[in-house]
Amino acid sequence: MAERKATVERNTLETQITVAVNLDGSGATNFDTGVPFLEHMLDQIARHGLIDLSVSAKGDLHIDDHHTVEDIGITLGQAFTQAVGDKKGLMRYGHAYVPLDEALSRVVIDFSGRPGLEFNVPFTRAAVGGFDVDLFMEFFQGFVNHALVTLHVDNLRGDNSHHQIETVFKAFGRALRMALSVDPRMAGVMPSTKGVL
Repeated sequence: MAERKATVERNTLETQITVAVNLDGSGATNFDTGVPFLEHMLDQIARHGLIDLSVSAKGDLHIDDHHTVEDIGITLGQAFTQAVGDKKGLMRYGHAYVPLDEALSRVVIDFSGRPGLEFNVPFTRAAVGGFDVDLFMEFFQGFVNHALVTLHVDNLRGDNSHHQIETVFKAFGRALRMALSVDPRMAGVMPSTKGVL
């Protein structure tokens, strides 16, 4: 199988972002985004997904974090699309349940070629350390639209917003790891009855 790596640069009047991924990595990370809590969550994706991930972003943080967080999701999705390639031999589907103390989340993903997001996280407070938790939906929507995946995110329980979102990102990393795995029984075969994804 060819190397599953990609580097994408995305520049707008609001943000300048570079994302590099290696889907067959070890969880190595390098972040420079100006948004520490998002970096903490991106680290969960890399470490639990065994994906090498580098994200550099300069955004209009003097306004708020919105554009930077959303555009990182978009650029990450674009990088995944490039790195995944034609999807032959891919497991395609992934799922994970992850607990953290009182919180429990479930994430299910399908590299379907069809963007769709169901995001059900009843946050118990509006911000964590000054970070607006509503922006996580914007992050995932950006990712979904450009990675062309169907993604279901459900926080099943939790009282602490930090725990809620951390379980989501850990489960997201685990689900990615499963979906991106190569199935030796499907070598060179498209995982779809349509023959295309």
